[in-house]
Amino acid sequence: MTPATANADYEILPGVPDVPTYRRLRGESGLGAKSAEGSALGLPNSWYAVTVRHSGETVGMGRIIGDGGCFLQIVDICVLPAHQGRGLGKQIMAELSAELERRAPQGTYVSLIADGDARHLYSKYGFAETAPASVGMARLF
Repeated sequence: MTPATANADYEILPGVPDVPTYRRLRGESGLGAKSAEGSALGLPNSWYAVTVRHSGETVGMGRIIGDGGCFLQIVDICVLPAHQGRGLGKQIMAELSAELERRAPQGTYVSLIADGDARHLYSKYGFAETAPASVGMARLF
């Protein structure tokens, strides 16, 4: 895959960030850092992931996780605050959506949790709110 370019200063590359980078991106972007143990266990199980690079530094990411056939979930969409407002979130979603179009089997249920105004971004890629038919639920350990 050829790296996609959001603009001349950024590259979107396929691949999972390493554990320290993953934890830094989540923490600094406001998603909340995950534990080193959880990150080390979870990251290798990514179905597909992209990172955003700027001047040699990873400044954003997005991942798809799941069983690869029946259920997939988009997670970890984030861009460091200093790099927001440049369309990078849209570029991340475009790359993840393109991979879903390429590889997800017919009938795969793809979900995500939209925090705040992020629902407006996700709706541009075909995602619709499920309530009242269904409501997302979560439990944190």
